[in-house]
Amino acid sequence: MNRSIRQLALGLMACYVVLFVALNYWQVGQQEELGAKFDNTRQILREFNRPRGNIITADGVVVARSLPDTVNENIDFVRDYPTGDLFANVSGYFTKDFGATQVERQYGDVLVGSTATQQVRGLGDLLEGNTDNSGTVQLTLRNDAQNAAKSALGDREGSITVMDPTTGAIIAMYSNPTYDPNTFVSQDFETAQQVITDLQNADGNPLLAQAYQERFMPGSTFKVVTTGIGLEAGVLSRETSFPRERQYIPPQTNDPIQNYNGSQCGGDMAEVFRRSCNIPFAKTAIELGVDRFVAGTEAWGIGEELPIDLPRPATSTIGDTENLDQMLPLLAIRGFGQSEDQMVPLHMAMVASAVANDGKMMKPYVIEATFDKAGRELNRTEPEVWKMPISAETAALETEFMVGVVESGTASCCLALDGGIQAAAKTGTAELGIASNPDLSHAWIVAFAPAEDPQFAVSVVLTDVQSTQDVSATGGRLAGPIAETMLNFLLTGQGAS
Repeated sequence: MNRSIRQLALGLMACYVVLFVALNYWQVGQQEELGAKFDNTRQILREFNRPRGNIITADGVVVARSLPDTVNENIDFVRDYPTGDLFANVSGYFTKDFGATQVERQYGDVLVGSTATQQVRGLGDLLEGNTDNSGTVQLTLRNDAQNAAKSALGDREGSITVMDPTTGAIIAMYSNPTYDPNTFVSQDFETAQQVITDLQNADGNPLLAQAYQERFMPGSTFKVVTTGIGLEAGVLSRETSFPRERQYIPPQTNDPIQNYNGSQCGGDMAEVFRRSCNIPFAKTAIELGVDRFVAGTEAWGIGEELPIDLPRPATSTIGDTENLDQMLPLLAIRGFGQSEDQMVPLHMAMVASAVANDGKMMKPYVIEATFDKAGRELNRTEPEVWKMPISAETAALETEFMVGVVESGTASCCLALDGGIQAAAKTGTAELGIASNPDLSHAWIVAFAPAEDPQFAVSVVLTDVQSTQDVSATGGRLAGPIAETMLNFLLTGQGAS
């Protein structure tokens, strides 16, 4: 009798093991393959018929939510975005026919409640017949700051990124052009497809978040990087001085490099930095040489994908470095942010943040925390250092130079903060070198404040701006007032805590 019971028990156990393996094979091991099948409508409908939680801002505004679908008889819920285009480049979208992007994609498991923790916690609710196991994703971004960024940028193309330099938390990140997910998430297939196709073909790539998924020539804002490399290598110091000159002929060429507008420029480090002379930084790159210059840029994270908690970030680059020792004029030009230098706007905010944070470059993040259906915390982002490109001593010296830019340099026109708060900044005007339109450029500024105790770092880029006889499209004149608006709003204005 006992033997029969043992045999039955062993048989049942074997059946259980086989069933367990089979379920895991199909539900886990083959989940991606099955989900990718174009005719797997059950998967899509099942996802859409599950409750999906909210995405909310740091100040409690709902960015994304699910509402009952009263149009499609096979669909229980439709995704809704109450803030329209304000957070679209961060929240992304969730659709039946065209998938998901951004936070909707990266944190979909939390939103539908399929994480292991949520499933375990939801077992009791499941037994009671409650199938809503959805979670909430809370952003670091603030609705008030994002609105301020949108207003400050207006109808100009470009982006604004504001972050906490000590933690890496992103406070605002707005790009223009952008899009409103509500224009297609609840539409029929043909209508939605047309809207998305139009967005894909539109100028400025509105479906991409310029702030972290695009990169642009940085112009003189890159001098923060070159200065840091030179100081760390001992090639530069506070006392380093450069002759006052209008042009410089680098090795291997007879074609001279000039300062902006052909001006005569030179002096000690503080002066060439605040006046944004090109020649001293070209000479610095040449003196560093290819190996030290490239290694120095890598220390700033250039060449690596940005470690943000959003999908498909862009990578900053200084271009092709193979045989660069045979093309030293290009090395010289890259020393002041031209040629093949391309920086992600978020990365430039991180560069400013590293200077503000004693040389520590923090990992940027947009997710503050996630919560289960009952409001219990699932996970909270812990600040983490990504790079340490410069020492605290170098950071202090660069801060001093950046304060000089605001007090009597290229940002003195437009970064005098309310309440006498001192800002530190570096402007940039990236001349695009288009023969048919030589006055087209990108206007940049990176800044942080207060200089003595930084709370916010900001990068602003306005793309494809046109100089005229009346207005020179420089970073100080065009991007500077935007940075001033954002810092005033956060430090002494309506956004001040």
